[in-house]
Amino acid sequence: MSSNTDLVAYVQESEFDTLLSEEKVVVVDFTATWCGPCRLVSPLMDRLAEEYKGHVKVIKVDIDNNKPIFKKFGLRSIPAVLIFKDSELATTIIGVSPYEQFSSAIEKLL
Repeated sequence: MSSNTDLVAYVQESEFDTLLSEEKVVVVDFTATWCGPCRLVSPLMDRLAEEYKGHVKVIKVDIDNNKPIFKKFGLRSIPAVLIFKDSELATTIIGVSPYEQFSSAIEKLL
């Protein structure tokens, strides 16, 4: 198995809409290097990517490099995890949450 770091790729705004249209369920972790709580969410995203491999695409967006996309969804704080189904925003989870909150949100969409 490869290292966990490449399970969840960083995505730029230009790739974002394409990904949403290509994948059935997409989990987007809005994050930043300076955000302490985001570091607590990161291993959970790796676990989601591993557990739902082939069913769900998990990606990260660095808000410092992609401010418009962050604003587009009316986000004001991070960590923020948005879950999309068929290009539509289905669930928003703000702040540090237990793994089960993310996984149960995904289960509902599969």
